[in-house]
Amino acid sequence: MTNAKLILVTGATGYVGGRLIPRLLDSGYRVRVLVRDPARLQGRPWLEQIEVVQGDALRPETLTSALAGVSAVYYLIHGMQGGKVNAGRDMTAARNFANAADVANIERIIYLGELVDTTARLPRICVPATKRATSCGRDASR
Repeated sequence: MTNAKLILVTGATGYVGGRLIPRLLDSGYRVRVLVRDPARLQGRPWLEQIEVVQGDALRPETLTSALAGVSAVYYLIHGMQGGKVNAGRDMTAARNFANAADVANIERIIYLGELVDTTARLPRICVPATKRATSCGRDASR
């Protein structure tokens, strides 16, 4: 399918990314992944079907080539290392990525992560899990 949209997946070496990629491929999308260490993709059955770009959201200069020609991004990056979250590092990476995606005119970013501003005034259907919603549109209290 040569006219298939190109989707970028970050966090491809993680649990969610590693399971999302084959589903995107099965649905006919072209997939590019952004990874810090391409060697960590070895052994993945879908490796030969994707495009791999080495980069890091903490290094904004590495994001341009990853985002070129992409219509949507799955942003699955998080800073969980050694059982601890580094929110400052995650925020820097997310801001770098958002700025690069804006410059690249990305249509859509699907974000799955840990950064939540609990003081933000979000619509009731989109409040964080800490405020009783499991996702936009579903209330966990029901």
